[in-house]
Amino acid sequence: MIKDIVKKVVRGESVESQEIDSILQQCKWYDILWGANKIRETFKGNKIFACSIINAKSGLCSEDCKFCAQSKFHNTGVKVYPLLEKEELVKRALDLAEKGATHFSFVTSGKKLSKKDIDIICEAALEIKNKSSIKLCASLGLLDLDYARNLREAGITRYHHNLETSKSFFKNICTTHEYEEDIETIEVAKKAGMEVCSGGIMGLGEDFSHRIELALLLNELEVDSIPINFLNPIKGTKLENMPLIPPIEALVCIALFRFLNPDKNITICGGREVCLRDMQSWIFFAGANGIMIGNYLTTQGREIDDDLKMINDLGLEIVYE
Repeated sequence: MIKDIVKKVVRGESVESQEIDSILQQCKWYDILWGANKIRETFKGNKIFACSIINAKSGLCSEDCKFCAQSKFHNTGVKVYPLLEKEELVKRALDLAEKGATHFSFVTSGKKLSKKDIDIICEAALEIKNKSSIKLCASLGLLDLDYARNLREAGITRYHHNLETSKSFFKNICTTHEYEEDIETIEVAKKAGMEVCSGGIMGLGEDFSHRIELALLLNELEVDSIPINFLNPIKGTKLENMPLIPPIEALVCIALFRFLNPDKNITICGGREVCLRDMQSWIFFAGANGIMIGNYLTTQGREIDDDLKMINDLGLEIVYE
């Protein structure tokens, strides 16, 4: 069964949700990963990209996302500060570029930035572009068209805005804004000429049907890159007692996104250290072709040199996408 579906995907034919259900029910996990790896090799070869981010504005977010350490509804002890100065944003980006990152993203807390903050981001982006070849991304909450065009003109080529989970499960995670607002932001970014990076978090309490629903929607929205995170339960959030999903299940999650989005970039981001543990190097065999290096928003990642060594040991090549 798995070989027939892989051949179908490689031919450019779509896979139905029922076929993914059959794979999950009837196939061994290592066979599912084998299939995802064949698809990755077909569409992406052995080329890998390495993302990095900066927590450019932290805390006091007005949204009530149950997993988030930065929500004003949670008491997590997270640092709270306004948007960093332009000079600090530039310094962090250039440092990460020197360490091997191919992409750098400005990430801010809150539902939407002010025009003043957008202007600072744009000024920083212009300086970074003049001093390095790192690709620039931004994750600044909800977006209107004027803001989006300003960001694109400043050299930010990709906008990140996670849907987090499926539409049918979203109200279990967030109640302070509508799912359609997130979809609208994706469409605005595309209209402004930016690529879109959008994915979600595995392990919020959803099941595989919700994961398949999300993967299919991302395909329908034609996003360019799909970041996959794994819940790292943070004390003080509403999901602080949520158990980690097992490493094998996490790898199968990656694989199903590759089956349903065969030609898209799939990046493994936050939570991989605690969820995958010693199986982190398996993410590429499971279908990923990107990895986030360095620290995350409120939690620390692995040492960058360890990740770069892992990629090199696997015979993979880091390139600029």
